[in-house]
Amino acid sequence: MKSLEEIADRARQDFENTMKARDQALAQARLLIRYSSQAIRATHRNERAPARDKLVQAARLAEELNNNLRGDHPHIYYAGYTQDALKEFAEANIVYALVDGEENIPSPELLQIPFNTYLKGLAEAATEMRRRCLDKIRTGDESDAEDLLDKMEEIFGVLVTMDYPDAITGGLRRQTDIVRGVVERTRGDLTISLRQKHLEESLGRLEAKIKNQ
Repeated sequence: MKSLEEIADRARQDFENTMKARDQALAQARLLIRYSSQAIRATHRNERAPARDKLVQAARLAEELNNNLRGDHPHIYYAGYTQDALKEFAEANIVYALVDGEENIPSPELLQIPFNTYLKGLAEAATEMRRRCLDKIRTGDESDAEDLLDKMEEIFGVLVTMDYPDAITGGLRRQTDIVRGVVERTRGDLTISLRQKHLEESLGRLEAKIKNQ
């Protein structure tokens, strides 16, 4: 049957094209995750220029994934490994904006990322802020730590309103619960640190008063 052979040839060609797109997407996704992780590490080290460079490189890869997959291979674009990489990309950009003190964080439209993937990146950015908070507490910068905690609480306040099935949000509820726990632990750590600082200041004043008597 000649028509059947023609169909089989077209099917094989389609599968070959899909395989090539998939292999390329896997390689790009791995590289995107690496650049995003490097950007986050540089941000925590206050290495602004290297962090921006990695974000620029990551943005190029994210754009390529969008251009190569969203139209012709949407099933690959929305596959777990692609969306995980884009989630890391969102997290890296949000972490940089939060640490840099920017008034607004980058939007899903700016990053060209679906809302559910963006919100999961936002959730992970909030948990990443705990590390920053603890660093500030260790160096005695409780004021900066309080500002970061406020941002974490604001993010949680948004996430908790996304009361939709996991099939819609891609499992956001679980990450929201994780953020809740991280925020509570961070609030507890900061409270203990502030109380200890106030106690030390009170003892210092008392000691000075005794010496002056």
